[in-house]
Parts: sequence; structure tokens; C-alpha cells
Amino acid sequence: MDAIEHPPIVSLAHWGIPDTVFYAWVVMGILIVVSFAANRHLELVPRGAQNFMEMILEQFLSLLDDVIGHDGRRYLPLIATLGLFILTSNLMGLIPGLVAPTANMYTTLACALIVFLYYHYLGVRKQGLGGYLKHFCGPVPALAWLMFPIEIVSHLARVLSLSLRLFGNMFAGHILLGIIFLLTAFDGLFGWALSGKIGGLLIGGPAGLLMIAFTVGFLLPLKILVAFLQAFIFVMLSMLYIAGATEDAEHH
Repeated sequence: MDAIEHPPIVSLAHWGIPDTVFYAWVVMGILIVVSFAANRHLELVPRGAQNFMEMILEQFLSLLDDVIGHDGRRYLPLIATLGLFILTSNLMGLIPGLVAPTANMYTTLACALIVFLYYHYLGVRKQGLGGYLKHFCGPVPALAWLMFPIEIVSHLARVLSLSLRLFGNMFAGHILLGIIFLLTAFDGLFGWALSGKIGGLLIGGPAGLLMIAFTVGFLLPLKILVAFLQAFIFVMLSMLYIAGATEDAEHH
């Protein structure tokens, strides 16, 4: 593992600040700067950063309307913040010398716990503790003793599902890029090609170029797609959990 890890460009680890925490601050700083730029000079006909952010927020509003309904727009601050933070973190991991905060289990677990606690809070606030706990007992009162522990385990598994899925995909992509870099760097194929040996020149050079072409032409676009897809899955599941917790209350 240590052989394929590359140190980040900027690190405050010697000051006791983990790289994941520092780059999570960087992501938050980027989002704050972009938000400030979008709101600095609001115009009736948006341009630049304002147009960019309005386009993104419209996508979140459309998802909320489709999944929860029009009343789901009140959850835009949470859903949009989580989605933009996760997406920016995922994309940051594609830049050499930077660290993806979502490639750390503690970051994804923190995001999952926020969603977990929030949708339970919404359910209790809207339906009362007793009314909300009825969701855990199932439709058949005689089977409540069986359904209640099953539902508890199911809800706890949601935390693992949200956190492990995001962490696993981001961490696996990071390791894959690290392995390819290790194979093609000067300690790998290109080092063999520059060693002056005929085999290295005939095999190592073309193989290294082929590996670079594969990475740029296929692997990086795939990782960009995964970055967007994992952010989308996280916010979609978050909206579904919120919709499930508030469904009966919204209906009444």
C-alpha cells in the first residue's frame, strides 16, 4: 500500500492535521468561494457563476420534486450541500497530488450519519415518536415483535450502505490509478525503456505509452463518470430515506 501512495502537494500532517481533513476544508473553501461569486452580483438574466449555480440547483430541485414532491424543496440546503461536497471531493481525487476526502471512510461515514440522524429527526418531528415508531412494527400487529428488530437492523445498514459504497468506489479508483502510475513510472515500464536494454526499448516503451493511452482514454473518463454517479446515488438515497420518514405525515 505504501508503495503506491503518493504524498499530496500540500500537507499539514506535521502539524497534526490529517490530509483528509485538510482537503475536506479545501473542498468547503472551493464551494464557499463559488457560492460567494454566484451571489455577489445577482442579475435577472444570470451569467457566469450565477448561471452555473442556478443550473446546478435546478437539477437538485427537479430531483427533489420527483422523489419527495414539491414540499421536498425545503430539504434543498442539505441535499445540495451533500451532493456538491461529495462530487467536488470525488473529482479532486482525479488530480495528481491532491487527496479525495471521500476516499476516507471517516468522511463518508460522517456524511451518512448526517443523513441518518436527519431523516429520523424529521420523522419524529412530523409524526411524533409513537407514530414514527409504528413504521418499524410493520402492517401486521401480531408480527411487530419480529418486524421491529428487523427494521432497526435495516435502518442501521443504511449507514453502512451509504458510507461503504462511496468510500469503496473512491478508494478503489485511487488505488487503481496508483498501481498504474507505479507500473508506468521510472521505476516501471519507462524506467525499463530508459535502461538501455533492447528488451526495455522494444517492450517497455510501447507498453508504457499504451498504458498512458488506456488511462487517459478510458480510465479517467470512467472515474469521472463514477464520481458523478456516486454523488448522484448518495443524494438519491438520502432523498428516498427522507421521503420514507415523512411520507405519512406529508399525506395527512
